[in-house]
Amino acid sequence: MGRPAMNAPDHSFAASLDPAALFDLPRPASQCRIVVAMSGGVDSSVVAALAAASGAEVIGVTLQLYDYGAATGRKGACCAGDDIADARSVADRLGIAHYVFDHESAFREDVVEQFADEYLAGRTPVPCIRCNMGPKFTDLFRMARELGADCLATGHYVQRVRDPAGAELHRALDPARDQSYFLYGTTEDQLEYLRFPLGGLPKSEVRQLAEGAGLRNAAKPDSQDICFVPDGDYARIVTRLRPEGARAGSIVHAATGAVLGEHKGIVHFTVGQRKGLEIGGQPEPLYVVGIDAERAEVQVGPRRLLAVSAARLTETNRIGPLPDAGLTAKVRSLAKPVPIKLDGPLGDGQATRIVFAEPEFGVSPGQAAVIYSGERVVGGGWIDSTDP
Repeated sequence: MGRPAMNAPDHSFAASLDPAALFDLPRPASQCRIVVAMSGGVDSSVVAALAAASGAEVIGVTLQLYDYGAATGRKGACCAGDDIADARSVADRLGIAHYVFDHESAFREDVVEQFADEYLAGRTPVPCIRCNMGPKFTDLFRMARELGADCLATGHYVQRVRDPAGAELHRALDPARDQSYFLYGTTEDQLEYLRFPLGGLPKSEVRQLAEGAGLRNAAKPDSQDICFVPDGDYARIVTRLRPEGARAGSIVHAATGAVLGEHKGIVHFTVGQRKGLEIGGQPEPLYVVGIDAERAEVQVGPRRLLAVSAARLTETNRIGPLPDAGLTAKVRSLAKPVPIKLDGPLGDGQATRIVFAEPEFGVSPGQAAVIYSGERVVGGGWIDSTDP
């Protein structure tokens, strides 16, 4: 199924590694087939190069998530335009098969439309998690299995640790690159089939591997924003899809009820936000502490009003056994894990409640709370509401 490269690739770039061991294959590599999810970025390209160096048959798969014509030349995204061309070039360089599947419709419905609806409801969504739960994993899993692959490999920075009771999901070795927050929804069955060969490597070494393999995107910048909002203007995307999100309303002090100003739509605000309120002259710094979507009201107050004692989670997922104690949780992707207690079941989509050991600030409905036991991801869920 592979395509021969013009020049046979040199696998000496991986001499310091054991590529076959990185993929935890069930049989000798020469008898295995690996499907690699290729976004066009340097990380997934290095995964493809390592897979090819293992001696297994490799197939690269790219999901086209946007209209190709509109996305051509677009930088800082993934799975569109130049990124697809980069993935194809890497596959040619490595001499592996490469397929592109049109998933624009599914991505728009499952991720982009829901992103807009969440903002319209006064919540703060995390579309990258929705994408992993939907098009990225569900559909890629089906494709990989249809292609007869022994595993599906991605460029995420997390570690899959083999345990007698089953595979576990752990934080990446490099904490600055860890992406475990975005993968808490991975099921145990999916984890058995997934491989994350970059989880034990620093990004600097991944760049070196890309250069050693002669990949054209070795110096390609990392994406810094949500892929379908590369310019960071979330409100523009939301109001284009949901014009009612631009409905003006009042900015109200949460403690006194005083109207402090007007805004041009709740889509411009998230809980915990301080900048951009345009209500100067206040005796103390004010933050967004709540959003009433029905009344188009933004509620602000001093930082102390952001403190919460607990959060209710919905659509929860659990990975592996649940420890009796020692749990921590991250309530934002860049937040530090904080001690919690679990008050209720976890997993199978059930609702539960986490109680913080100390008041936690800036916990926004719509975000995810991801629960850890040490370095292991236990699971998590969507933050539905909080207790002051």
